[in-house]
Amino acid sequence: MAAWTVCFRYGGCWTGGVVEIDAPAVPVHFLNTVRLVPSRYPSTGILDVVAGPEDLDAIIELEAWTNDRISTEIGILYRLPPEEWVTGKPMSSVIMAAFCHPRAGGARFSGADRGAWYAGRTLSTAHAEVIYHRTQELAEIGVFDTFVQVRAYKADFNAVFQDIRAERREFTPLYDPDSYIASQAFGRTMFESGSNGIVYRSVRASSGECIVCFRPKLVKSVRQGAHFEYRWSGSPEPKVRQLP
Repeated sequence: MAAWTVCFRYGGCWTGGVVEIDAPAVPVHFLNTVRLVPSRYPSTGILDVVAGPEDLDAIIELEAWTNDRISTEIGILYRLPPEEWVTGKPMSSVIMAAFCHPRAGGARFSGADRGAWYAGRTLSTAHAEVIYHRTQELAEIGVFDTFVQVRAYKADFNAVFQDIRAERREFTPLYDPDSYIASQAFGRTMFESGSNGIVYRSVRASSGECIVCFRPKLVKSVRQGAHFEYRWSGSPEPKVRQLP
């Protein structure tokens, strides 16, 4: 089993400086992983019908799209090399949206300059991850009286990923529940070294596992799952229900 010895620098308080991590590269065969996305984002888009990157400009001109609509639909698409694009098949826009619309401040293993496909191995893990982050956002504004509707997308993976699921001391800074400083530095180093992504323990769901995929074309067989609603009614603990 191959291992990558990765040295990266970050300014966190755990150790700071240069950190060396042996990140095993393992074949991953995951079926039915779950990604939850707010329902306001459509499940179809322009990339589903574009035959290839070279056709996008022509279709945008033909459709006479406004700059705002282009920005909403394709985000930072042009920052990604065209050979990485997924186009011309159902769910292409869903896949590419994960990479073209990074969260402000980034996520655990990716920064604000480029997104990634994050998913839980199970639905319960995906719920725990999303609910945690939504609740944190509400706590920042001091309001726990709202609801969010999300759509599940299932996807399969069959490729080699870095595996940091083991309980090893050197992995500790990557699981900081309150800071992404170390994990983003590690993720950037992995991405720039050619890694496909990382499988890791969920920080928000006990015994849960997650995957982050850095390469759009490795997100396979994406299909829609169920719809859910999270409703906060004055408490940080939302009620979760599946929508019809």
